[in-house]
Amino acid sequence: MTFQPAEWPRKLRSQEWYGGTSRDNIYHRGWLKNQGYPHDLFDGRPVIGILNTWSDLTPCNGHLRELAEKVKAGIWEAGGFPLEVPVFSASENTFRPTAMMYRNLAAMAVEETMRAQPIDGAVLLVGCDKTTPSLMMGAASTDIPSIVVTGGPMLNGWFRGERVGSGTALWQMSEDIKAGKMSQEDFLEAEQAMSRSSGTCNTMGTASTMASMAEALGMALSGNAAIPAVDARRRVMAQLTGRRIVQMVKDDLKPSDVMTKEAFENAIRVNGAIGGSTNAVVHILAMAGRCGVDLTLDDWDRLGRDVPTIVNLMPSGKYLMEEFFYAGGLPVVLKRLGEAGMLHRDALTVSGGGIWDEVKDAQNWNEDVILPVDKALAASGGIAVLRGNLAPNGAVLKPSAATPALMQHRGRAVVFEDIDDYKARINDDALDIDETCIMVMKNCGPKGYPGMSEVGNMGLPPKVLKKGITDMVRISDARMSGTAYGTVVLHTAPEAAVGGPLAVVRTGDMIELDVPNRRLHLDISDAELADRLAAWTPATDGPESGYTKLFHDHVEGADTGADFDFLKGCRGNEVPRDSH
Repeated sequence: MTFQPAEWPRKLRSQEWYGGTSRDNIYHRGWLKNQGYPHDLFDGRPVIGILNTWSDLTPCNGHLRELAEKVKAGIWEAGGFPLEVPVFSASENTFRPTAMMYRNLAAMAVEETMRAQPIDGAVLLVGCDKTTPSLMMGAASTDIPSIVVTGGPMLNGWFRGERVGSGTALWQMSEDIKAGKMSQEDFLEAEQAMSRSSGTCNTMGTASTMASMAEALGMALSGNAAIPAVDARRRVMAQLTGRRIVQMVKDDLKPSDVMTKEAFENAIRVNGAIGGSTNAVVHILAMAGRCGVDLTLDDWDRLGRDVPTIVNLMPSGKYLMEEFFYAGGLPVVLKRLGEAGMLHRDALTVSGGGIWDEVKDAQNWNEDVILPVDKALAASGGIAVLRGNLAPNGAVLKPSAATPALMQHRGRAVVFEDIDDYKARINDDALDIDETCIMVMKNCGPKGYPGMSEVGNMGLPPKVLKKGITDMVRISDARMSGTAYGTVVLHTAPEAAVGGPLAVVRTGDMIELDVPNRRLHLDISDAELADRLAAWTPATDGPESGYTKLFHDHVEGADTGADFDFLKGCRGNEVPRDSH
C-alpha cells in the first residue's frame, strides 16, 4: 500500500498565524522574531512542533534535550521550521500516587497544545511509559501529521556476571531479601548496576512495549523501537524522523490514515509475540478510542490467543533490549508474523508505504533472542482476557510471564481491602496463608487507588518465600509493571471502588482461575453474590476538588482504556478564534 499525497502547495495551519500582513499576523510573527528567526522562515515553510517530554524528574527521558537537536537538524534539512515545545512529562518512577493518573491529563494538555498553536506537524519525542501513549492520544485527537521517536532503552545492567533487568531484577531481589537469600548490602550494591546509562527500562517493560506498539501501529520509522538510548544510531533515527515529518506535512499524512483497525490488530499480535506489558491493553484501547476505532478486550483475546511469544526477553525470558536490537529488533518480529499470516501487510505507516515493505527483508541475527516458532516461550503468548462472575467486564493475565502449573487453579481467597491493608499484614507470620491460596486485593483500580497503580504483582508473604515458592495466583483491579512477572490477574472490571464483584470477595471464599478456558469464578451462588452486592456501599464519596476529582468523576474502566469519558473521538485541529 502506498499513500496518495494531497495536492501541494496548500495553505498550512501555521499560515493562519504567520502568513500575511495583517495586524494579527504581525503580532504572532513579530514576537517570535525576537528569537532571531529570518523573515523567510514564516513564508510557507511547514512549522514542526517537537513535543518534548524531557524532564530532569523523568530520568528515562533525561537525554531527550540532546535528541531534540538531531530532530531539529533533520527538519531544517528537509525545509521545515522546527520549534521545540515542552509538554507534560509523567515519570513512572517519580509520580505519586501513580503516573497512570496523569496519562489523561498529559494527553489533554498535548491535544490542546497542538490545536492552539501554529503547528503543521509534530514529532512526538517520548520514552517513559506514559509519555508514549499520552502524546499519541493527543495527536490522534487533533489529527495533525505526527510521528513518534522514542528515546530508546538503557544499556544492559550487569551484576556479578549476571544480566540485571531494570524493574525485573528489583522485584526478584526484593523477594530474595524477604526470603533471606540476599543481604541488604548486596541489594544496595546491585542498585547502581540496574541503571547504568540514559534510557528507559532495558527489559520488555511498558516503555519498550509501547515503543514497539508505536512501530507496530506504523507511527514510528521502521527499527525505531529497540535502538539503545546511547547508541549513535538512535541519534540518526531522530534526524531521519525530523526529515520525514516535513514530507508527511506536505503529503498530509495524518494519524487517522495510519492508526486504523488493521494497525491496531497488528499491534495486538506484536504485543503477544514480544511478551509485551499488560499495560499496553489500557493504552491501546485508549488510543483506539481517540481514533474512533472500535476495539475491545475481546479483540485482544481473539487476536492474541494463537500468537507465540518469540522474543526471549525479561521478564518472560532471559535477554534484554540490547540483545533484541542486535538480533534485528522489531522488524524481524513483524516479518515472522507476516510470514505466518498474522500481519495486515498493507497497513500504512508513516513512511508512506505498507508495513510489509518495511520489514520483508529483515534478518534474524540471533535465534536465541528472537526464537523460532517451535521454540517459543509460550505457544499462546497474547494477553488472556478472563471473564466470569468475578470479572463480568473482563480481567487480563499475561501467560508468558505466568507459571504454567497455576494457569488452572482453585484456591482459598486471602483478601486485602486495599494497598494499605496489604502492606500492614503481608509480612505477619500469623497471616493465614500458604502457596495454595489466592491473594486478592481490592480498591486499586482507576477510581479506587486513584489512578490504578502498578501494585497488582503483590509480593508474596515471607513465610511462603522461605519455602522456595516464587509464585502464587494474585487477583486485583490494579495494574502491574511491564517489568514484573507471575500468575497475576489484573484490571478486574468493574473495579471494586464502583461496586464490581471484586468488592464483595471475602477471605475464605473459593476462587477458580482457568486461563485456557478464560474463566475467573467466585465460587458462591448467584443469589449470595446478588445479596452481597446489594449490601455494598462505597467506602468514600470521592475527592472534593482538584485534578483528582476530575479524574475520579470522569475516568472510565480499565476494560475500555481508562480514558476520560469526554475525550473519546477525534476533535480535530480547527484553529481557535484569534482574540488579538
